[in-house]
Amino acid sequence: MKRLFRILPLAALISLLVSPLSARPVQEADSAGKNYELVLLHTNDHHGAVLPINGQGGLAEVASFVKQVRAENPYVLLVDAGDINTGPALSNMFSAEPDFLAYDMMGYDAATMGNHEFDKDHSQLLHQIDLANFPFFSSNIKTADGQFLGGRQYLIKNYGGLRVGLFGITTLRSRVIASPDRSLAWLNEIDAARAAVEALKKEGADLIIGLTHIGDVKEGPDHIISPELAAAVPGIDIIVDGHSHSYFEAPKKVGNTYIVTANEWGKYVGYGKITVKNGTLAGFDWRPEQINTAETQTYAPNAAVSALLAPYIEKANASLKEVVGEAAEDFIFGNRLTRYQETALGNLVTDANVWYFKTAFNQDIDFAFHNGGNIRAALPKGPITQESVLTLLPFENYLFIASLKGSAIIELFDFIGAIPQGAGGFPQFSKEVRFTIDKTPGQDSGVVRDLTIGGAPVDPDRTYRFCTNDYLLAGGDGYTVLTRSEDPFNTSLLLSYVVIEYIKAQGGVISPSLDGRLTVTGGATP
Repeated sequence: MKRLFRILPLAALISLLVSPLSARPVQEADSAGKNYELVLLHTNDHHGAVLPINGQGGLAEVASFVKQVRAENPYVLLVDAGDINTGPALSNMFSAEPDFLAYDMMGYDAATMGNHEFDKDHSQLLHQIDLANFPFFSSNIKTADGQFLGGRQYLIKNYGGLRVGLFGITTLRSRVIASPDRSLAWLNEIDAARAAVEALKKEGADLIIGLTHIGDVKEGPDHIISPELAAAVPGIDIIVDGHSHSYFEAPKKVGNTYIVTANEWGKYVGYGKITVKNGTLAGFDWRPEQINTAETQTYAPNAAVSALLAPYIEKANASLKEVVGEAAEDFIFGNRLTRYQETALGNLVTDANVWYFKTAFNQDIDFAFHNGGNIRAALPKGPITQESVLTLLPFENYLFIASLKGSAIIELFDFIGAIPQGAGGFPQFSKEVRFTIDKTPGQDSGVVRDLTIGGAPVDPDRTYRFCTNDYLLAGGDGYTVLTRSEDPFNTSLLLSYVVIEYIKAQGGVISPSLDGRLTVTGGATP
């Protein structure tokens, strides 16, 4: 386990954590026959956005909004629907420690786990569960001893007699798109939600809220999404969802269940005023509250949270601000374009791999490729810092070089053709590869044609040498064909390091370019 960097002295940390910002509602005795109002605040897909991104969000800014709402309302429930981890370098550098401490200072009442909570070693997740001074759990993941991960199946909170039941569901796709510990047992999302709802009803919950990290956009035939969960499990009043990074202007409603989500990166906080009459949800007035824009700062940074974050920022700046090169123009990320088409970002990353291992390691490599979901941000025009590259490539992926027979390479590309655009497994390839994906409008699957590697069609009997990351080589994102690879060589180098070295070697200036290596016909655009 990597040792987490703890900056604040214990006395100083305790002083901050007992501030009024972190105060949670006092538990009171039940009182039947009353009408209640409760404010629900929620976030999801935080992804390490400690500081504002393009003027939006930021933990200290979110904290100001939360504090304002708490001052105006006697009962406030603050929750998160997962993916606290993995994003900008500031958070990654400290394994999301500043994020969890700031969440606790804001007084989060509960959070469920997203797939990115399983990106790193299991011991880190266990430490984060311990670090969170609030319930951080999933109702459909069990540990080897049969306990629910996080120590609970559900949670009941009492607001002046209103009993609010909460449960958490993590998408089973986490087993494919992340690297969870093999000791964990995963329960079907619908079955687990049904069991939790039944238990909460027996406990006398007046209101049942599901924290789900499953999303509302289907990524594959076995992917259970929040509208399907709502339809299959009666008795859920509100689903607070994450995973798809969706922006809602109003709740979706499936049967009697409201579904809400708050986009990503703390740019919005979901704000819902709940009315319960005679033990039944009678009203839900909800909106996404935008946390500042590039032009307008409605919420100034909260002083206590800013003080908590300051030493982390100072420590990170010492190394992350080093300039490694310059972008002649913007390398565009858009709405996660690397999951839909060829991109200059994908070309940069994959071409860097081939260049590095041919020149520094003298390896005979035929091509390199990575999942588009591994690329997470733009490279703006101007100076490129280490932080820029680590934000672009936030995962600590080690590079492997391995071999596959041409017949398996054909299987690989058949699988690639079937990957829905928008899924994290959609690939980005180095310039040695050229192919077209023909898609029928309205359908996810497609067919690969005109595939060449090194200017020639794939020879089923030839062995091809390629570079990719450890995650894909282990079958991540459904790339099971790669588990049959031969002669794997662990370079022990991080993808981000190789890209930085490539940028430096280009004379310090790089330009975005597309060359038609990947063409999609009949496909979608985000």
